[in-house]
Amino acid sequence: MAEDSSPGSTAQPQGAAEPSGGRRLWLAVREIVLIILITLLASFLVKTFLFRAYYIPSGSMEQTLQINDRIFVNLLVPGPFEVDRGDVVVFEDTKGWLGQPAPVATNPVRETLEFIGLMPNSSEQHLVKRLIGLPGDRVQCCTAEGALTVNGTPVEEPYLHPGSAPSDLPFDVTVPEGHIWVMGDHRDASADSRMHQDGPGGGFISLEDVTGRAEVIAWPLNRWGDAGGNREAFEEVPDPEAARTGSG
Repeated sequence: MAEDSSPGSTAQPQGAAEPSGGRRLWLAVREIVLIILITLLASFLVKTFLFRAYYIPSGSMEQTLQINDRIFVNLLVPGPFEVDRGDVVVFEDTKGWLGQPAPVATNPVRETLEFIGLMPNSSEQHLVKRLIGLPGDRVQCCTAEGALTVNGTPVEEPYLHPGSAPSDLPFDVTVPEGHIWVMGDHRDASADSRMHQDGPGGGFISLEDVTGRAEVIAWPLNRWGDAGGNREAFEEVPDPEAARTGSG
């Protein structure tokens, strides 16, 4: 049979029948389900290997981080990338700083969202503080002018909560190998390394317990932005060896 080539012809090639309404619906549903599964898998992989969400339960890091802020934490720090003075870090509470965790009401929906990384994990015991001293650093407070010093160099701390002194508790510590010294920005309301010098670990946090570095405040939306890391405040601090020998 000759093909109809008259103007306006809409003849379909043989075997190319239009899908039925039911089949079109099934194809659309299958595509949506596939997109959802890919999204959930991507979220799980990101949460496992790259970033994880945490929420701020206390005012120890005000005004940098506020109660109920949600933050994204870079899990590649430390290793392959390293932490540095001034970073805001999240670490697992292996020394009992938080005491016995309070029971948290949960449900299957919340548990699923926590598992795939779309909500912070409510069962984990973690803390968030600012990294002040690296392994080998000598951290002291305070000078006659009331300043914190690291390796003998005074540090101006612009991130401190308004009205907070660098520390009302004098201390002079040298950070052991493989550990860090951490403090909250709201020094009057932070039970940080200073307050646990007589406890397990002497107030120092093992680098193995560091989960990652806080990068972004993700929620609430009106606080979206940088999570407050400030390495610039420590730019003039010499390495421990240079401080001991008086070079650098």
